[in-house]
Amino acid sequence: MLNLERIRAISLDLDDTLWPIWPTIERAEKVLHSWLEINAPMTAAMFSTPRALREIRDAMGQQRPDLAHDLTALRRESIRVALCSAGDDPGLAEPAFEFFFAERHNVTLFPDALPALEFLAARYPLVSISNGNAELARMGLAPFFVASVAALKVGLAKPDPRIFHAAAGAAGVLPQEVLHVGDDVLLDVLGARDSGMQAAWLNRAQALWPHAETPDLELASLSELCDALK
Repeated sequence: MLNLERIRAISLDLDDTLWPIWPTIERAEKVLHSWLEINAPMTAAMFSTPRALREIRDAMGQQRPDLAHDLTALRRESIRVALCSAGDDPGLAEPAFEFFFAERHNVTLFPDALPALEFLAARYPLVSISNGNAELARMGLAPFFVASVAALKVGLAKPDPRIFHAAAGAAGVLPQEVLHVGDDVLLDVLGARDSGMQAAWLNRAQALWPHAETPDLELASLSELCDALK
């Protein structure tokens, strides 16, 4: 049960909380493949579809667990390996990644996201916590947040309690004074609860809660969060 009196700050997940991530990634992978067709045609031919590029990226995730917290390095390294495998210049990995990365930030916010950010930022310090590599400034969202805590910056990922504690510290409050909001049962809700925070589960798909330990609040939209905090 949510304790409103304890809340002095709010932390927010990004991907699939403020915007749907997979349509964005799929579009960015198509843009990357189109770039390779022009600038690294042997790589584009060897990995003939965006899906093939994702497969090498997924394989890289298995081969390089040391990069699990840094999706930027993981994606860049997978592009470099693809270029090398095809006989193209591995030095093209950086400009290819930047082309992908620019499109990765061309997100479409959920309709409730911007109104919710405006409402919440006027009342609480907001901190983002993400295992991804989204940069709020690239999307014009940085003014809503006092800090952004990302796995690639702190060297560890959700559900590790330390990343949640880092977010609380960035907001200048104790973990028990933070309400974390996110869509992922394990990474967001249980991770936040294990770190001492309250947790709200953003359940846009109306899925069934799968664990014995329950969230402090279940939401179908961020609009419901705003209503709960009024």
